[in-house]
Amino acid sequence: MSNEKRIMDIELLRGIAVLGVLFHHLQDSLFAASVPLLQAITLYAQPWWGVDLFFAISGFVIARSLIPALQGCSTRQEYWQQTRNFWLRRAFRLLPSAWLWLALMLLACIFLNRSGAFGTLHANLQATLAGVAQYANFRFADSFYHYEYGTSFVYWSLSLEEQFYLLFPLLILVCRKHLVWALLALVAVQLFTLRTPILMVVRTDALALGVLLAMWSSQPSYLRWEPAFLRRPWAGLSTLIGVSLALSFMATDRFTFTSYRIGVIALLCALLVWIASYNRDYLMPRGLFKNLMTWVGSRSYGIYLIHIPAYLLVREVIFRLQAANLPSPAGHPVLTLLIAFGLIALLSELNYRFVEMPMRNRGASLVQRLSLSRTAVPSSGATSC
Repeated sequence: MSNEKRIMDIELLRGIAVLGVLFHHLQDSLFAASVPLLQAITLYAQPWWGVDLFFAISGFVIARSLIPALQGCSTRQEYWQQTRNFWLRRAFRLLPSAWLWLALMLLACIFLNRSGAFGTLHANLQATLAGVAQYANFRFADSFYHYEYGTSFVYWSLSLEEQFYLLFPLLILVCRKHLVWALLALVAVQLFTLRTPILMVVRTDALALGVLLAMWSSQPSYLRWEPAFLRRPWAGLSTLIGVSLALSFMATDRFTFTSYRIGVIALLCALLVWIASYNRDYLMPRGLFKNLMTWVGSRSYGIYLIHIPAYLLVREVIFRLQAANLPSPAGHPVLTLLIAFGLIALLSELNYRFVEMPMRNRGASLVQRLSLSRTAVPSSGATSC
């Protein structure tokens, strides 16, 4: 399986993860007033575990290409060139969209905030700085039940991933042949540790499990352990639904093993990534619904960035319509939801086409030019000699 091959089953999981996050933020972000049906559902199911699924996916996808590239380096200079290229590709992939929506949220707070939905300018200025400087996770932990974070609170997970991308090549260099044991220790320590707010925003067990899965995928035993029994009718989809329901229940306050639940959630998310990694349509058969979910997955980064400002914009518009005594979707949660999801779909598609892909391609071109210029220097020197 080529490291460059796109795994559609992973895109499916991205779609599931981001839809879970969207659902989790409906109350208080899209709906200011309580929605009884939504409250009843969240008593028994909380889908915020989509963030941990994102972490497991990121660990797997990054490690399956980065580790072989770094381990194939014969000199220290070549190692740092590969690391630089990785950092550049990640920066061009993630930062333009992230900074764009940070700026737009800040502008919305200033110019589109008659209802106060976007929060205070002071909090949003601080949150924007935290998002740009990649310490949003630490600000999020510090603000937990203490003070207003700001509209861009979802950037805590992006900051954690950016910190992972920065430190992971260094961890590979330091640990070398002991990388597996270091990652296993990282998972084990977190599994048995009570998660305080600060430990919740630096949780790296799902990331580490994704990396371990990527390392295992290059071993012969990985193919021997392929879950071929999931080819049976409804077996894979039933597994996906069952694991998702278990994760959703564990994410509620009704799950009493609070000391271990984040670690167990990470393990179950890694289980889903393991099944998806074979790209055999185990979790969902091919068809229109899977195509829709993989489309959502391919746009999941933009959707994750956009959904909170989109929710708040819908709230702001409803507030202004009500203030002007004009018809509005207020009091109609389904209609409000459809408007918000339509807006998110439109904005994420525009972001994907005009920001994400162009900047990703520009980063790849920059890395290619740097690599060519590096190889061209010795050859030109040899010619002049």
